[in-house]
Amino acid sequence: MENVPIIIGIAGGTASGKSTFARNIDLKYKDKLTILSHDYYYKDRPDLTFEERTKINYDHPNAFDTDLLIEHLKLLKQGKSIEHPIYSYTTHSRENYTEISNPSRVIIVEGILIFENKELRDLMDIKIFIDADSDTRLSRRIVRDVEDRGRSLANILEQYFTTVKPMHEQFVEPSKKFADIIVPQGGENTVALNMVFEQINSILGIKQ
Repeated sequence: MENVPIIIGIAGGTASGKSTFARNIDLKYKDKLTILSHDYYYKDRPDLTFEERTKINYDHPNAFDTDLLIEHLKLLKQGKSIEHPIYSYTTHSRENYTEISNPSRVIIVEGILIFENKELRDLMDIKIFIDADSDTRLSRRIVRDVEDRGRSLANILEQYFTTVKPMHEQFVEPSKKFADIIVPQGGENTVALNMVFEQINSILGIKQ
């Protein structure tokens, strides 16, 4: 069983720094690991108009095709490559192309709700929750959505208080209890990062 992949889950609220944390791990190990985002697996709704898609609650577990993510993780653990969807935040729909992810010794999964689903959670060997206070997360979300996703401040705030904040309180924050490690100060916590690096080095057989 030595070569069975280790799955590391990285969860946290919106704009908590979980993607930054995962990206810092990816930058260090490059092609030695596989990273999947739960956001890739937003359900495609071609039956709805663009306006209708903008009104979907994207912070609820039902917005995700989590079953497909679970299937893909099981295939990766079996040593098989997968083709994961790519989601556009601009059109609120999946792109008409996919991306290949190959199996590796370490698989990183990140997303706000990955600890909410028991079947998904049970696939993970290490569960990390990135913690940041709500004011910090909101300010980061505003900057990100304005600069990267072309949204207006009014739209961002309406979505935050209508769905993001309530869903965080209902689903994300309670899932923190399933974490093995809780990382404060967001994704730039270098002490926590170095601890994870040591664990991955051990898994990969890398000597410092």
